[in-house]
Parts: sequence; structure tokens; C-alpha cells
Amino acid sequence: MEELATEKEAEESHRQDSVSLLTFILLLTLTILTIWLFKHRRVRFLHETGLAMIYGLIVGVILRYGTPSTSGHDKPFSCSQEDRPFTTLLVNVSGKFFEYTLKGEISPGKIHNVEQNDMLRKVTFDPEVFFNILLPPIIFHAGYSLKKRHFFRNLGSILAYAFLGTAVSCFIIGNLMYGVVKLMKLVGQLSDKFYYTDCLLFGAIISATDPVTVLAIFNELHADVDLYALLFGESVLNDAVAIVLSSSIVAYQPTGENTHAFDAAAFFKSVGVFLGIFSGSFMMGAVTGVVTALVTKFTKLHCFPLLETALFFLMSWSTFLLAEACGFTGVVAVLFCGITQAHYTYNNLSVESRSRTKQLFEVLHFLAENFIFSYMGLALFTFQKHIFSPVFIIGAFIAIFLGRAAHIYPLSFLLNLGRRHKISWNFQHMMMFSGLRGAMAFALAIRDTATYSHQMMFSTTLLIVFFTVWIVGGGTTPMLSWLNIRVGVDPDQDPPPTNDSFQVLQGDGPDSERRNRTKQESAWLFRLWYSFDHNYLKPILTHSGPPLTTTLPSWCGLVARCLTSPQVYNNQEQLREEDSDFILNDGDLTVTYGDTTITANGSSGLHTATTSLDGKRTKSSSEEALEHDLGAADHEVTSRGTRLVFPLEDNA
Repeated sequence: MEELATEKEAEESHRQDSVSLLTFILLLTLTILTIWLFKHRRVRFLHETGLAMIYGLIVGVILRYGTPSTSGHDKPFSCSQEDRPFTTLLVNVSGKFFEYTLKGEISPGKIHNVEQNDMLRKVTFDPEVFFNILLPPIIFHAGYSLKKRHFFRNLGSILAYAFLGTAVSCFIIGNLMYGVVKLMKLVGQLSDKFYYTDCLLFGAIISATDPVTVLAIFNELHADVDLYALLFGESVLNDAVAIVLSSSIVAYQPTGENTHAFDAAAFFKSVGVFLGIFSGSFMMGAVTGVVTALVTKFTKLHCFPLLETALFFLMSWSTFLLAEACGFTGVVAVLFCGITQAHYTYNNLSVESRSRTKQLFEVLHFLAENFIFSYMGLALFTFQKHIFSPVFIIGAFIAIFLGRAAHIYPLSFLLNLGRRHKISWNFQHMMMFSGLRGAMAFALAIRDTATYSHQMMFSTTLLIVFFTVWIVGGGTTPMLSWLNIRVGVDPDQDPPPTNDSFQVLQGDGPDSERRNRTKQESAWLFRLWYSFDHNYLKPILTHSGPPLTTTLPSWCGLVARCLTSPQVYNNQEQLREEDSDFILNDGDLTVTYGDTTITANGSSGLHTATTSLDGKRTKSSSEEALEHDLGAADHEVTSRGTRLVFPLEDNA
């Protein structure tokens, strides 16, 4: 009879597992159908992630108050002789041994409030599920789908916002929250320990922005591409910075009796941990991407698209797990792995694999993100250790607002000192408004809820995510209109050339201004990398770029021939990525009327031999044909009988 009872309990547990997973699948299905309805009706006041949270809340209420308790046999046992908890415990019950695993600490005051509903226990996932299963496709997709053209155009500003801005926001929020904690202690609202390092950890967690709602609306309305690039680039990189920053704060261990006091040696050690973890994770992600590119280049996997796609998927996902196993941060590693894969490996894939990988990670990203937001709504009612403090919650909202303001406005002022195209006030206000919190903040907060302070931080983070997704996300469209930010801009194309060709020559037209801005902002960093990448890395890692026999010294001829792909010699035109950029030099622009070419210095000549802006003779039509064969053909833009000739270099 006992064996039958045990088998029945196991069968019941299996059934509950199936029901819990079915619950989330039905949530996602309902979310998808509602998204279709909203898109069909052009509803923009609520994003799909907000919908997922609402449905999660509804199901959470049903599970919490609509399902009966199913297990009431929990009984506390005393182990007074032990001074530490055990991860696994074997209990002898009438000669039979049963294994129990550690779930976490329970305060003495809540010993009789332990969750008795098995169904609620089933829908409460292990936090490692979020990090190892759900986060990798979200982060990889961000890197793999990155629009490098606009990203690198604003690279300096993005790095400043992501690194310096996130650090500033973390320390401002942490210090303000420490003051709030002191106030709570004075008024008797604090019932357990809450250290300064806990406040800094909360600052790092909540500094991870995730403006998925705002970016989705930007993409749908085709908002200004530079504003989109600044927000997207900051959100992609500051997730990585926030998680490494939180790891560094956890590693802060002062020597002496007070382990939570400031210690200079421990501080600099934490800084070293931050730099070491970030650089190591970056290198691991880039190396994995390079290895995948080499494998796809020097094998015949492109003949088997299914195997090629499977290898690409496994190599990309293993980057996250490998970094975590080695003590680094998988988020940083998989992000830069995605960027490397998009830049190199994508060129080596077959046509079928290119389409499959793009669609595969887009679908995984969509499902994982909506799953997390659905679980957020569910967790508000199913999580067993919520601690809501009104003082802490109000203080957190004020601290986040001040931290975001101190992050955006001073940095924008400093960046505008060196930018040719200034970050306008309406852009700054929109970036200030768009600092939503989302999946990363939730995943960081739920990863450790063992102590009183961490439980309060998790509950507060959950409310902040709800507020920013619903209120801030819903107000994005009115805010765009109020700030007069232009919409209807195609992010994949440049503005049309001006009608006045002489304005283009003088640099007064919008097309010239846009390209001059690209050159100005990318000159000192991006152009150096572009030259090295175009001449050496691209030919080694992909089937594109100039042959290494033309870029390496003559004494490297054997190595150059071995590393250069035969396709480089056979292709009539080099492979070009979708988001390659135009980078113009001073002598790259000529304007042709019929058979006569006008240059900036006023000289003219027949089309067969023209004069460039710096006075040097340009190539004839036969020479242009030769350049076309070598993959350096010109890209022509026609406007009212005027032909503007832009030399198109290989993609960056």
C-alpha cells in the first residue's frame, strides 16, 4: 500500500508539472493572439510585454485564491547540533531513507506560513532557469540583429552611456537608498539587517534598462534612427555592465571585523574583478564567434544547411554556459558572440542557414522575453517571500528618477562638446523617459532571494518593472508627439540626396551632412578598425574581402594563399552586408552632368577621365570595370538627371 501511495504521489506530481507548463504555454498563446488584435487595430498604448504581465497577474490570482491546498503534512524538525544548513538531507522514516533538497531559509515568524499549495510550488521556477535557458537567446538576438551602421556611428556616445552612465546611476541609486534604509531604521520600518553593499547591489540591479516597449514603438513608427541607436545600444551594453557590476559588488569583501565597512583595498579589488570579468567574458564571446566562423569557412557544412544551423545554434548557446562555468559572465560573452557571429560567420552561411538562424533566434527571443514577463505577473502572487515596504518603494522610485537624470543630462552635455551632430534636448528628454526596467533587472533580482534585504529588493524591482512597462511604455507615443521627434524615417536607408548638386558639393545638403557626420564620429576609432578588419580579418574569417595575397607582405605568400578562400577569386562582386556603411573621404565625391564632370574646385572634363576633389585623376570607364571585377564598384545615386558617385567600400 505504501508503494502504491508513493507511485500515486509521483504520478500526481508529474500531472502538476504538465499543468504548470501548459499554463505558461496558454499564456503565451493568449498573448500572441492579443498582440495580433492590437496590431490589427493599431493599438499602441500597451505593448506585448505589458499584455503578458497582465495575463500572468490574472493567472497568479487564480492559482493563489482559486486552488485549494493539497499538502498539509509539513512538520519542522530540530537539528540543534548542526551549525549550518545542508544542501541535501537524508531522512530516515521507519527504516526508509528519503532525500530532501534545500529550498532556502524561512524566518521563525513565517514558519507556519509555508506554502501548502503544490501547484503554486510547481509554477515557481528555479532562478537558474532564467539565466541558463531564457536569457541567452534574448541577449544573443540583441547582438546578432544589431544594426552596425547606426550603432558604430554613435559608438562613443553609446559606450559613455552604457559604462560611465550605468556606474554613475548605480552609485547614486545605492547611496540614496542607503539614506532611505537609515530613515526606515529610524521610524521602525526595518525589521532585519540591510547593509550599504546591499543598497549598491540594488543600484546595480535596477540600473539595467530594458526599453523593449519603447524600442518596439520606435521601430513600428520608424522614429529617428540616431535616437533609436542610442537607446538600443545603451540597453544592450548596460545589461552586460549591470550584471558584471553586481558581481563586483558581491565580491566586495573588506578585511576586519566589520565586513560591510568601506575598505580601499577591497574597493580596488572589486574594480579589478569588474575589469577582469568583463574583458574575459568579451574575449570568450569573440573567440567563440571566430572559431565558428573558421569552422563554417573551411568545411563543407554549407552543403548541409540543417547541420550548419544546428552547429551555429549550439556554438552560440554554449558560449553562455562556457563563460559561466569559467567564472565569467555569460551575458557579456553571448552578446559579443552574437555581434561576432553577425559580422563574420553570417557571411559564410548558406542562404538557407542565414534565413534559418535569423528566424530561429528571433522566435526564441520573442518567446523567452514574453515568458519572463508572464512569469513576472505570476510571481507577484506565487512568490512566497515578498516583502513590500512603502518607504523603500517610494524611495526607490525617487532614486531611479534622480539616477537616470544624473546619468543622461550631464553625460549628454559632455558628449555634445565633441559631437558634430549634437544630442538635442528633446532626444535627452526622450532617453530620460525611456529608462524602463525589464527582464534583466528581474532576473538579477530573483537570482538571490535568501535574505531579508534581497527579498525586499526583489519585491520592489517587480513593482518598478510593472510601473515602467505599463505607464512609461504606454506613454511613449504621446511623448514622441509632445517632444516633436520625427517619425516615418526608414532606418535602413539614407535620406534622399538634395536637389541642388552644388549644395552637396559644398557640404550643405542633408545627404552630405549625414555622411560627414558618419566620418566625423567614426574617424578616430571605427575607421582604424574598419581598415584592419577589411584588409586582414574579413579575408581570414570569411569568403569576402580582398585576397590576402594583395594585403599581406610578399614573404607571407604561402600563408596568404592557404587562408584566402577560393570564392574570393571566383566571385565577381564581394559579399556585402545589409547594414554596411558609407565612409567618404575628401576626394570621393564627383557630380556628373551628361558627359561632363564638375568637381569642388570647379574643374570639368569628359566622363572618360574625371578629376577628383583633391585634383587627382580618377579612373576611366575601363578602369571602373576592372574595379567592379575586383569588388570595388561604385554605388550610384540618381536625382533629377544628376549622378552622385559614392565609392562603396566593403562592409564594416
